[in-house]
Amino acid sequence: MQKLAPIALFVYNRPEHTRRTIKYLQQNFLAEESRLFIFSDAAKHPTDEEHVKEVRALAASVAGFKSTKVITRQHHMGLANSVISGVGKLTAEYGKVIVFEDDLLSSPYTLRYFNEALEAYENEERVMQIAAYMFPIKTSDALPETFFLRSISSWGWATWKHAWEAFEPDINLLYQQFDKQKVHRFTVEGTMQNYWKQFLDYKNGKSDSWAIRWHASVFLQNGLVLYPAKSLIENIGHDGSGIHSIIEDTYKVHPSRKPVSSFPIIIEESSTALMAVKNFYKHRKGSLLKRGRKFIVNKWFKLKNKFR
Repeated sequence: MQKLAPIALFVYNRPEHTRRTIKYLQQNFLAEESRLFIFSDAAKHPTDEEHVKEVRALAASVAGFKSTKVITRQHHMGLANSVISGVGKLTAEYGKVIVFEDDLLSSPYTLRYFNEALEAYENEERVMQIAAYMFPIKTSDALPETFFLRSISSWGWATWKHAWEAFEPDINLLYQQFDKQKVHRFTVEGTMQNYWKQFLDYKNGKSDSWAIRWHASVFLQNGLVLYPAKSLIENIGHDGSGIHSIIEDTYKVHPSRKPVSSFPIIIEESSTALMAVKNFYKHRKGSLLKRGRKFIVNKWFKLKNKFR
């Protein structure tokens, strides 16, 4: 295997989530041979300062990697600017990067998967991202072990310098390239309208997202993303603790404990996997009863935090 990709870990004010994320990373094959860069954002509010200090103290004590460097921001950047800056820095220096946020638990084989896939598709211009998370698809046993899809993932991913250079941060330049047909494909034939909603929310100043701009950048380049049929990542941030998260169990999975052994030779979107993902999107919200319960739980959670 060629030189391993550096790992970028973006952290903020969740010490317990960060501790668990690092613990699982340390248990990865190749962890001891990998460089870890921890990007620690500064507190946005005075109430966050104590937790930011806890996270930074934890980061400073991390061992188990070839090297660990903590980059502490002196002023609050926000996740979007932090990711854009950090990924740009590491891809410029190393040519590739593996990206984690502070609420992602990995399989022992996640780093191996990333590095092998980065090496396998290094010279394939159309392959723009390697993703490690996969939805809890009931028919996953019927899917190829790995496959390509058109949509990016922000829950544990990797990319190369040549792909990241296609990232377009200007939402208006991206918007100008969409027509009705492209919007339909962008939303996976209309089964995931939330993608276009996120895009318009950012355009209208209602959110701050690097992921939706990266998604659009890859899509407009006709790019592809490699996915595993069995997820190698679990997101533990859907407990209401994150800046942009709610209490949610729709996307809950358990990381696979088996290594990935094969990658597709033909560079094209998998029609079988696309059909399975579209089916997941269509039914992900569940029954009216389930949606009602989720709405009530999140309303209660927000009110509780508001009056703390």
